[in-house]
Amino acid sequence: MEMSGEHATFGARIQEAKDEREDVQKKTFTKWINSQLSKCGRPTLEDLFTDLRDGTHLLSLIEVLSGTPQVREKGRMRLHHINNVLRVLDVLEKQCNIKLVNISSNDIVDGNQKLTLGLVWSIILHWQVKDVMKDLMDDLRQTNLERTLLVWCRQSTQGYAEVDVKNFTTSWRSGLAFNALIHRYKPELFSYDRLLPRSPEERLEHAFTVAYEKLAVDKLLDPEGKISKGQ
Repeated sequence: MEMSGEHATFGARIQEAKDEREDVQKKTFTKWINSQLSKCGRPTLEDLFTDLRDGTHLLSLIEVLSGTPQVREKGRMRLHHINNVLRVLDVLEKQCNIKLVNISSNDIVDGNQKLTLGLVWSIILHWQVKDVMKDLMDDLRQTNLERTLLVWCRQSTQGYAEVDVKNFTTSWRSGLAFNALIHRYKPELFSYDRLLPRSPEERLEHAFTVAYEKLAVDKLLDPEGKISKGQ
């Protein structure tokens, strides 16, 4: 009975960590989409999983990112929603060469959280990361953008005290990795060593503020969202 209880507790912790990560992704992806849409005066999202279901916001996002107008169906029936999402998936696969594995229009229209996050992440990787990571990807001879981004982060923060980037969750909670990334390319903006005695909250706020005020990078993350205790 004791082992069963420990197993249940472990399972609960795993689920809690998973829910925490999805919640952070939802908030971050929503802010990223809204930052893109607002630049062109398009309606923004309130709830990622609900507002993307009819495909109209996704088509607006594709229009903003690609600069190409997209035809959409304005009906409110499920068929209209599916056709809008199908158009988005078709553009991503045929025009952008984005490989979407096991993501269908029905999944997005039904509000499948995991697959909706996967779709948005694929869009972010293509438009925000692909060009920046191109040379590194050629060197590594791989096409997994997420893995490539992780390698780039690890290489860019190498040598910085108390920074060891192994993943996109726990490795960033101290706030030092974010600051190290900025300092690597803009060392004149601040002294990295002076951040070491500060708290994780202060370091994260410092990184996000510097990125926003000096580099025009939108604040897509909340400090409290990166310091949660889940492992």
